[in-house]
Amino acid sequence: MNIEDLSKSQLLLLTILVNFVVSIATGIVTVSLLDEASPTITQTVNRIVERTVETVVPQNQAAASIVTREKTVVVKEEDLVISAIAASFARTVTLHVGTATANPFSVGVYLPKTRAAITVGDGSGPSEIAVSFADGTSARASLERTTDGVELYGFSDSAALPDAPPPALVPGKSLKAGQSVFSIAADGGVVTGIVSLASADAIRTTLPALPRGAAIVNASGDVIGLAEGGAGRIISADAIIGLLTATSTPSSSLSL
Repeated sequence: MNIEDLSKSQLLLLTILVNFVVSIATGIVTVSLLDEASPTITQTVNRIVERTVETVVPQNQAAASIVTREKTVVVKEEDLVISAIAASFARTVTLHVGTATANPFSVGVYLPKTRAAITVGDGSGPSEIAVSFADGTSARASLERTTDGVELYGFSDSAALPDAPPPALVPGKSLKAGQSVFSIAADGGVVTGIVSLASADAIRTTLPALPRGAAIVNASGDVIGLAEGGAGRIISADAIIGLLTATSTPSSSLSL
């Protein structure tokens, strides 16, 4: 039969058959050559493979261990309290009558985000004061608002103010009797106590008499209230929250 007489389908089948036969022949020749290869060539190939595996596998294992490793951090209660007291020290300010750092009349708490200082008072405090910070610097402030026994003094936008950890305010309903509390005495020493009464009507602690306006904090450094000046008597942080909310615009968020 002449190849020119084949149809397209027959030509296609013939091409597939020829390719198949050539593939088989190529495979037979390749196997024969490999069988006749010297041991040196075979060992070299094996070494390359082994070294590749030794290099790649540990890296993959290390990467997998990094992804799946979990670390548990244990925080000691003592370290937590030390950090809370340090933050309270950094926020403690002294308020002076007039614009000079003399004639202190109260201590207070510095609210860095609000750019204000708060203390205990009925609104009869001086309208212009000088505020001394824990780092030794000072700035002028003006009485802006008072409510529920708390006064707020605001700093001007141009005043250079120090950095300090912003406090969180703990509502009275979150307090529990027996909870540990801390404050700073007039001589700068740390005093400790517990919440002895936590009700809707009053909050009391076992802390001794403290400077008027001193912050009372919990073990996390959150402010639960301000000292009124008598032993155990404090003004709840609810009063501070109400004051800050009243001085905020409806679109602004409460920040300290």
